[in-house]
Amino acid sequence: MRTVNRIATLLLAVALLVGGVLVAVEGTLAALSRPGLLLHRGHAALTGTRWQDAPARGVAAAVTLIGLVVLAAELIRWRPTRLRLDGDDGWHLHRRSVERRLARAVRSVPSVRRARVRIRRRGDAWRPRVTATGDPAARSDVEFAVHRELDRLAAPTRGRVEVRLVPARRAA
Repeated sequence: MRTVNRIATLLLAVALLVGGVLVAVEGTLAALSRPGLLLHRGHAALTGTRWQDAPARGVAAAVTLIGLVVLAAELIRWRPTRLRLDGDDGWHLHRRSVERRLARAVRSVPSVRRARVRIRRRGDAWRPRVTATGDPAARSDVEFAVHRELDRLAAPTRGRVEVRLVPARRAA
């Protein structure tokens, strides 16, 4: 599927490039008061529109806003759906299944009742963040359970495990 995505991306990029060059040429010809290459009928509209007109400013604001949204979407680091294992052999695990398995390992600690695990990635290393309900004194047991499960999964370079244990509330 990667090949199809790359070809589609290349075709879209070429189409956007050709369209952008065409718009730039048409705008330049309109600014020089010469007839355009494709827009013979639109020449009067291009030369007669001023920046002070509301539609021109509205279109410019909309295009700027769309551009900023696309830029922000590209710059945001998304959580990976797949996590690579050690080595360059191409094996990976799904992030959600790793989170569930680590949460199950944390719940196996006797003083822990509920657990939620989120995996963050820094380079190739995984950084589990554990939020659990239970005895705060069981922190080392929780870390041990997480590290043991990560060893079973062949996780790359064990990093620090963030553990947050919240004492269970008691009903009044």
